[in-house]
Order: sequence, then C-alpha cells, then structure tokens
Amino acid sequence: MPVITCIEDLRQLHRARAPRMFWDYCESGSYSEQTFRDNSADFAQIRLRQRVARDLSERVLETQMLGQKVAMPVALSPVGSTGMQSADGEIKAARAAARFGVPFTLSTMSICSLEDVHEASPDPFWFQLYVMRDEGFTDAVIERARAVGCSALVVTLDLQIIGQRHKDLKNGLSSPPRLTLPNILNMMTKPRWCRGMLGTKRRTFRNIIGHVKGVGDLASLNAWTNEQFEPRLDWSMVARIRDKWGGKFVLKGILDPDDARMAVDAGADAIVVSNHGGRQLDGALSTIRALPGIVEAVGGQTEIWLDSGIRSGQDVLKALALGASGTMIGRAWLYGLGAMGEAGVSKALDVIRNEIDITMALCGERDIRDFGPQNVLVPKDFAGDWR
Repeated sequence: MPVITCIEDLRQLHRARAPRMFWDYCESGSYSEQTFRDNSADFAQIRLRQRVARDLSERVLETQMLGQKVAMPVALSPVGSTGMQSADGEIKAARAAARFGVPFTLSTMSICSLEDVHEASPDPFWFQLYVMRDEGFTDAVIERARAVGCSALVVTLDLQIIGQRHKDLKNGLSSPPRLTLPNILNMMTKPRWCRGMLGTKRRTFRNIIGHVKGVGDLASLNAWTNEQFEPRLDWSMVARIRDKWGGKFVLKGILDPDDARMAVDAGADAIVVSNHGGRQLDGALSTIRALPGIVEAVGGQTEIWLDSGIRSGQDVLKALALGASGTMIGRAWLYGLGAMGEAGVSKALDVIRNEIDITMALCGERDIRDFGPQNVLVPKDFAGDWR
C-alpha cells in the first residue's frame, strides 16, 4: 500500500489506475478550464491566522447539516457515473460515508440505483435530482427516493444545458461511453479496474434503464439522455418539485446573490454555492470568491454550503471562515474511490478530518463551530467589486 498523506496522493493514484476516459471525466472543466483551475487556486489566496497559548484540548469537529449530526461539516457531493471510476462505486462511497458519519449524495446519473445503494448502505443518504423534460420520470424518481428513505433532495439548477467539455468530446465520453478501439485498448492496461467491472452486474445507469418506457439498453439510454435535461427549468418548476418532495430541500448551483435570494424564497433548507466543479460556465467566479456576496445577500435565512474546489481540510475551514455553514466535496472523494475503492474514500475523509483538526488547533480554536473570519486573512480585493 502506498503511503497516503494528502488528497494529491490519491489523485495521482487514481490517475494511474482508472481508464483515461474516466480520469479525464473527473479531472476536467469546460472550455479553457479557467473556472476549474480557479476553484482550487483561489483558496490559496486566503491565509490562516496562527494563534498560540490557548487551551486546545478536547477539540470538537462535529456539527450539523440539515439538522443531521455530522462528524465534520463535509458531505459527499453527487457525481455522475461514479460506478465507472470503480465497480459499484456509489455503494462503496455510501458505505464509507456512513461509517465515517457524513452524508452521501447519490446522483440521478449514477451507475448503481437508489435501490442498490439503499440495500447495501446502512444509513439514509441524500438524492440529487436533475430535472428532466419527462415529468413522469422526475415524479417517479422522487417517489423512489422517498421509498428508500432518502433524507434530503438536492436539486441541481445549473445543468439545464450541458457545458462543452473538450476532453469528454475527444474521448467519446457520452452517456453511455463509446467503446472505441483506443478506449478499449486503454482499459486493457488497467487490470485492477477491469477485474472490478467484470465482477459486477452494475454497469449501466440503473436509475434510468428499466424505469423509462423504451429505455432498456445503453443505446436507447443515450438517445433519451441527449434530449432530456430541462432547458425551461424555472422557479415555478422548483416550487412544484419542492411541494412534490415535501422533505428537506437543497438547491445546488447557486453562484449569484440574486439567485441565492430567490432560492431562499423558494423554500430551500440549504443552498450550495457551486459552479458544477467548473464543468458548466467557464469564466464564472470560483465558488470561494462568490461566497461572501451570497452570505451577505442571504444572511442567516438558510444554510449555505460551498462546493467546487475543496481539496483539503484547510479549504473546508476557509469556506467556514467566509460564511459557509457546511461544505460538499466531489473530486476529493472521487480520487480516493478511483485510487483504492471504498478504502480510498475512507482515506480521503480521514485526510480531510485530520487537516481540519490540526489546522483548527493551530489557529487557536477547539470547536469548529467557532471557526470564523477572525481566523483568516483575506486580500482586500478578494471578493472584488465585479462590475
């Protein structure tokens, strides 16, 4: 076993062990990838304040997200096609999250279905919804999420139209992926991955196949998904989905203060400041730069979480210092999954927890709920007057 001390170690191992097309799917943004890069790089502009001669015993990392006790203010973001990074990937991630004590979010575009994860994972999980043109499918998958005991619905708002991701297009990564000769040859160089895939029956998008009339195989799935993301999604549709669900309701993909206020008016129990990991609108602000303006606009009216760009426990703390009450990680746990399966997801969470714990202490705090603006130094023009 390699010695893993940081998320970058898992990233490098993931790159070595996953087929190129699935690695590129994970490690890419849209167009020039400016926003993808800024999401991580902008955290580095925020400095931490070291404080000394304080009682740092009995430190507390536990807090709450949506009224749910969590081991640290981190949830696993939904990631499509997770089961292509490692066989049964969604199940592995859900188990690791449950054992650790943080929420796992299953994507609509997962390989393992809602029912698969429910059967295999001990704890309730959250479900992420893409709003489709097929209203019948949308309503049915909400009911399925309710039936398996999902404790929150996370509606993604920033994928009405799919951003152009050059690497995916060049690799032929569609839903489902195209098995071109170069892709097949590259997969053959990843024996660990191949063994896993040969050993599972879950290799299709099981939330959809078999649940939509006329969609029974990968070819029909591709035709269906290409035309299904709902471009007309507006706040009235959001309200309909909120009423249909009736439970804890999260809106993900907020990057503008005006939209944040509308999300609050729509009854969101939490909003996620997110730009889809830099995979949608390239040239948009990084989430950590957008966060202060959204916090100011929303105040304490709802929980505000930050997603996109978090690669360490220090990044989590910086988000909390700038006003977030929680965070969501995507690539950080996906690196672990692609590197070492379920054990890799657990390792990613351990790394982040340890970084939070040590950094919080060196900043003079012993309870994560007390970590705030007093613990960081932020450039005067960081949020900027963007006009």
